[in-house]
Amino acid sequence: MMQNPLPLFIAIPLASAFLNSLLGKRIKGFSDVLSSIATLALAAISIYSVFLIKDVGSIVYKVGGWMPPIGIAMVMDSLTVFMLVTINVVAFLISVYSINYMEKYTEKGIFYSLFLLMIAGMNGVIISGDMFNLYVFLEIAAISSYALVAFGTEQEELEASFKYAVMGSLASSFILLGIVFLYSYTSTLNMADMAMTLLTNGPSRIVLLASVLFLMGFGLKSALVPFHAWLPDAHPSAPAPISAMLSGVLIKSLGVYAMVRIFFSVLGATPEILSILMVIGSLSIVIGACLALGQWDFKRLLAYSSINQIGYVILGISLGTPLGILGGLFHLLNHSVFKSLLFLNSGAVEYSTGTRDLQKMGGLREKMPVTALTSLVGSMSIAGVPPFNGFWSKLIIIVACVQSGHFVHASWAVLASIITLAYFLKVQKHAFFGELKEGLSNVKEAPFFMKFSMIVLAIICLAGGLLMLPAVSGDFLKAARDVVLAGQDYITVVFGAIK
Repeated sequence: MMQNPLPLFIAIPLASAFLNSLLGKRIKGFSDVLSSIATLALAAISIYSVFLIKDVGSIVYKVGGWMPPIGIAMVMDSLTVFMLVTINVVAFLISVYSINYMEKYTEKGIFYSLFLLMIAGMNGVIISGDMFNLYVFLEIAAISSYALVAFGTEQEELEASFKYAVMGSLASSFILLGIVFLYSYTSTLNMADMAMTLLTNGPSRIVLLASVLFLMGFGLKSALVPFHAWLPDAHPSAPAPISAMLSGVLIKSLGVYAMVRIFFSVLGATPEILSILMVIGSLSIVIGACLALGQWDFKRLLAYSSINQIGYVILGISLGTPLGILGGLFHLLNHSVFKSLLFLNSGAVEYSTGTRDLQKMGGLREKMPVTALTSLVGSMSIAGVPPFNGFWSKLIIIVACVQSGHFVHASWAVLASIITLAYFLKVQKHAFFGELKEGLSNVKEAPFFMKFSMIVLAIICLAGGLLMLPAVSGDFLKAARDVVLAGQDYITVVFGAIK
């Protein structure tokens, strides 16, 4: 099993979700312990997979022993491993944070069951080697997230969840239609086999139609402008751990990763598609930053900021150059860390003060020093202040734009980074600095497990710049970049790994 750990990424969270639903109510603390152990195991296996891929190369798991393209395949290459590490390490820290945070909610066992189902869905999307199973796992993760957004069952949560479900279902419909049209043209659902057929048959209007449908579907899942309307309601309404998961990893696994995998490895990234993505990425960067600037709701500000930051990821990848793709993937990893940290900070503030309104805060640094310090680290990271991790990934993307001759896009990226710094300085000033406001004198620091997760994420923000060093990133970040650059060589990778 340790030579082919792919099934574990699905089996562990699914089994844990099932056990939680059975025993979570009956045994006190069972859900906390089981979920933490399950997510720790997933994080450990994903890190182990980095070294496994280095030793044995890409891995294909044949479900039920059936040989692809007839049977279902799970595929692990360097891009897969990169995403698995990002998702499962963040998921573990959020699971630990939830031990204390979710005490104020009822039905903790149901929360963890849905949480683990969402992780299973995201992992399934990442390792799936065929289109239909990618769609199935995408729906598992999406439906779990709809329920988790509404977990508080207040009017705001239910309204946001309904809006999210409608927009998410529309996105899923676009994606399913795209898969149907591609299947009608290629007579296969296996991604590598589909890419081979498309190379043999050449371009077609059906492929163009499927590309447009995928662009709309995954654009909605990624919350890119102009498909972003659902995100500012859904992410703030969810419990803080789920807000962190949604903005930190969900929109990247269901949206960005799936888009990159299909457009680069299956359809072949054409200059026209890359140009469209570049424009969408730049629009998201600027519009997301401007919308965040006027927000006073802490979590809503962070939600608009996610639109802004995901634009950087798409802009870097859409350049199609080695440096641009490296910067885009690096920023994807960094954003998963500092945005998760910031949402956990907002959760800690709301947990202790009972409000998300920045105008009702002030001076919390005195009462919540750990939350204040980690929030400062997260704010400086997302604003791109050196030497934090966000600075390096933004710098790479901007340099890649300049090298490619896209000076306008580089200018927008620099301007939006300055705006980002402005609204996070506003957060720091109104929430943590200044005089302690009346009514906040009894505020206490967040409990231990919440502090633990925030501190670890802050340390990763500080250490993230080390991935710039070739000795550190050569088998992780650059290897993932090489998979995207290889494009439809994915065919050789998959069929070459089948034994």
